[in-house]
Amino acid sequence: MRSSRIVHQCLAISRQANFENIITQQISSVLLFDRKYHSYYNYIPMKTPHAQKNFLDALKLVDIRLFIGSVGFFTLASRALAVVIGFQIYKLTHNPLSLGWLGLVEAIPAISIAPFGGYVADHFDRRKIIVITRAASCVCTLILAILSLQKSINPLFGLYAMIFIAGVARGFADPANTAFEALVVPKHLTVNASSWISSTWISCAVIGPAAIGFIFDAWGAANAYLLITAGFLLSFIFTVTIPPKAQPLPQKKEPLFTSIAVGWNYVFKNQPLWTAMALDLFAVFFGGAIILLPIYASDILHVGAQGLGLLNAAPSLGALIITLIATRHPPITHAGKNLLLAIAGFGISIIIFAFSKNFLLSITALFLSGVFDGINMVIRRSMVRLLSPDHLRGRIASANWIFICASNELGAFESGLLAAWIGTIPCVAVGGFITLLIVATTAGFAQQLRGLSFNIHTMERTA
Repeated sequence: MRSSRIVHQCLAISRQANFENIITQQISSVLLFDRKYHSYYNYIPMKTPHAQKNFLDALKLVDIRLFIGSVGFFTLASRALAVVIGFQIYKLTHNPLSLGWLGLVEAIPAISIAPFGGYVADHFDRRKIIVITRAASCVCTLILAILSLQKSINPLFGLYAMIFIAGVARGFADPANTAFEALVVPKHLTVNASSWISSTWISCAVIGPAAIGFIFDAWGAANAYLLITAGFLLSFIFTVTIPPKAQPLPQKKEPLFTSIAVGWNYVFKNQPLWTAMALDLFAVFFGGAIILLPIYASDILHVGAQGLGLLNAAPSLGALIITLIATRHPPITHAGKNLLLAIAGFGISIIIFAFSKNFLLSITALFLSGVFDGINMVIRRSMVRLLSPDHLRGRIASANWIFICASNELGAFESGLLAAWIGTIPCVAVGGFITLLIVATTAGFAQQLRGLSFNIHTMERTA
């Protein structure tokens, strides 16, 4: 949820690394034994998650270690970028609406391209797609650093332009990354690898924002962007180093729009899927506060860039802790009810944060919002993977990313617009109350979602 616009935002990887792998997807033995590419995926008889005794099993495979490195450095850089760009733009304008425009500029390309990104991920080499988009991220942040060094011009238009290009890259990267992970991790290491990927992602999501705030204050925006560029470059190197993977491609290519429609039709025929996506969309759209954190840090709590970094890190820390707990106690036995309760808890946390003028209380509220958001993320991403057939996985992932982008970036625009109209504190508080109303409404009509449950041993749907 948008307790962490930042947790959801690259929550591209949050969401894509966090417990996506808790499900056992159908990967053929051909993918696990590929002499052509000298893959590490030599055939090993499938084991159940309970047969895994060594917590380090996944790290014994070089490809998984490389993938974790790619995820980690990308998360460090992207989460740090969200802090720097938001604080820099607010310092330039001192206008809440400028933060809203930031979300909209990224949302337009990401939402419009995501359906095509899912099609591309199912029909073309996913590894190459990720490599190209990682390179684009490096170029964008390098240009941001150059723009920040220009003292004679206002860099605002250039900052927005680079974020727009980053949104284009994201539209292709997110579905491809989600689907590529399934090619890197063998089925018998699914649960073990998921705990490492999830922990790495969220740890970096905590460290990146917290560290970059101090760097921004000490060295300025340009040097902060250069360090972020280095993070994206390392992610690019790790991704390139992963050997090519045998990828099952459709034998018969459908027309583009027909193929996209198949994925969407499947989503809307499955009530738990679309109601969970829609619930998250509207709760995050109205209930998120992360885009307004520069205002809280600068004008309400008076803690500057360092405090802003810590505020941004708090939700991710909460999500990290709950994700580690979820590796031992997955909240999917009563998935539907737990999802509704988690989003309600998120709304309450946001209401507390809205009215807080104490830094410690604000961090605590954001930490709790991350805890509830982490529960929501684990359940919803597990649902998407468990309820998606293999041949539609990329297109369903792209549909899910559209919901995420609409909630995060369009929600950011809504927050900036409403904050400019009624004020920052009322804006955040109203969003929290609307989130509670949405949860109550969804619980009333979505009976299949409310009763959804999975067996934690077999990962089969029980209700």
